[in-house]
Amino acid sequence: MTKIKDILNKIDQYGNYALDLLTKFIEIPTVVPPGEKYLDFVQFCEKIFKDLGVEVEIIEVPKEFLRKYIPDYVDYPRYILVARWGDGDKIIHFNGHYDVVPPGSGWYVTEPFKPKYVNGRVYGRGASDMKGGLVSIILMLKSLIESKVKLNGLIEISFVPDEEIGGQTGTGYLIQILKKKPNYVIVAEPSGLNNIWIGNKGLIWAYVEVFGKQVHASIPWFGINAFEEGIKLAHKLATEYRSKIESIVSKYDYEIPEGKKASIVLGGDVRSVGKINIVPGYFTFSIDRRVLPDEDFEIAKKDLVETIYKYAKELNLQVNVKIVQESKPVVISPDSVLVKLLKSSIYEVLGIEAKTTVCVGGLDTRYFQEIGIEAVTYGPGNPKAAHISDEYIEFESILEVAKVYTDLIMKLLSE
Repeated sequence: MTKIKDILNKIDQYGNYALDLLTKFIEIPTVVPPGEKYLDFVQFCEKIFKDLGVEVEIIEVPKEFLRKYIPDYVDYPRYILVARWGDGDKIIHFNGHYDVVPPGSGWYVTEPFKPKYVNGRVYGRGASDMKGGLVSIILMLKSLIESKVKLNGLIEISFVPDEEIGGQTGTGYLIQILKKKPNYVIVAEPSGLNNIWIGNKGLIWAYVEVFGKQVHASIPWFGINAFEEGIKLAHKLATEYRSKIESIVSKYDYEIPEGKKASIVLGGDVRSVGKINIVPGYFTFSIDRRVLPDEDFEIAKKDLVETIYKYAKELNLQVNVKIVQESKPVVISPDSVLVKLLKSSIYEVLGIEAKTTVCVGGLDTRYFQEIGIEAVTYGPGNPKAAHISDEYIEFESILEVAKVYTDLIMKLLSE
C-alpha cells in the first residue's frame, strides 16, 4: 500500500504544474456580471481532467432556470463541470466556483488578467477567490491517481459558476441534478490555512420605497419630499433599530469579534426619480440585514418588515417594503465527523491547530448544508485578499491545502 507520506511528497513536485494551471485559470476572465468566458474555462478544465483519465461532463444550466433567477443575464450561458474518479457508494464531493468579480481599478502590481508571480505570491483577479482552490483540488486528484491509490469510494468534483451573484444558477442548480447525495462536501473557498468555516450568516436584502408628492422645486410647499421623509425613516432604523439588532450575539466563534453580532446596513443602493429642480415624489433605499445561525430566520425577517412599517406609521409616511433576496443562515456542529477529521489532517500535515468559525459572508456551502449534508469550507488564500485590487494568493498555500485534501481523502476512503 502506498504510504501517505509518499503521496504528499509527490505534491511538492507539482509546483511548476500548479503555477502553470493557476496562471492559465486567471488568464480566462470569467467575470460576473454578466458571466463571460464560462465555456472557455470549463472546456479548458475538461481537458485537464481527461488528461488525468477522469470521467468528466459539462452540464449547461437550462435557460428557463436562468430566466427565473438571473433574467438580466439569460443570454450568457452557464456551465457546470462535474468530474468523478473512483467507485463505491461513499461519495466525497469537492466544490469550487470559477466566476470572478469585475476587476475594478487601482491595480499596480499587474493587470487583472495578466497574472504575475512576485515573492511567493501570485497576483491576478481570482487568484485567491477562488481559482487557487480549484488548483488545490486538481493537485489532490492528480497525486492520488499517479500514486495508483485504490479508494473505497468515489471522489466527485464540481466547478460551478455564479457564486459571486448568489449561486442559485451554479451550486443551487447542481444540487438538483446530482446523481447521488454525497456523504461529505468540502468547498475550497479561501478560508485561510488555520481556519475552517462550519457555516455562514444568512441575509435579507430589501428595498424601502418612500412615496411623496412631486412638484416643481420653486413651489415646494405644495409637495411632499420623499427623500427628506425617507431620511427620517432611515435615521430611526440606523439608530433605534440597529441598537436592537446589534444586541443579538452569536454563541459561535467568528474570525473577528464584531462578527458575533447580527448587523444591518442601510443605503448601499439609493435611488430617486427626477432632477435638481423638482421635489422628489419617490425615494428608495436598500437594507442588508445579516442573520446569525442562532436566530430564527423567519422571525428576523418578519421583525424587519414590521418595524419598517411601524416607524413609517409613526412618521406618517407611505412606504412599501420589497424583499429582493434572502438566504438562511446555516451551521454544522464543530464536533461533526468531517470537521474532526479535517482538523486532524490540517494538524498532521501542516502542524496547525485549525479554528472552526462561522463566515460573516455567504458561501455556496450552504446549499449542501441546507439539505442535511455535512459540508465545510476550507481552501487556500486569504479571505481579505478577495475582491481587492492586486488580489493575490500565497502560492505555497495551494500545495499545502492539496496535501490536506489528500490526507483527508485517505482517512475517509482508503481501503
